[in-house]
Amino acid sequence: MEPFFVLSLLGAGIFLLLILGAPMKPLRIMGQGAIRMLIGALFLFFLNAFGSLFGYELPINIVTAAVTGFLGLPGIIALIIIDMSIMP
Repeated sequence: MEPFFVLSLLGAGIFLLLILGAPMKPLRIMGQGAIRMLIGALFLFFLNAFGSLFGYELPINIVTAAVTGFLGLPGIIALIIIDMSIMP
């Protein structure tokens, strides 16, 4: 392909995106997922703060924060049960 043709296709694509707007739904979904993971990490932090009084701690990482953020209280309970059954 000729460079002029490729550049004009790119320019037309950019122009259409500027006029019509980029699809915002995927960005919104990723943003909501990130917020849920942050809330899950905050819940795990409070669980560890109160659990340290009883000698119980659950690691805070991406997987546990995602499970807690997306499932809420049932996710925390499931993580505690899984942790206690694997590490007696």
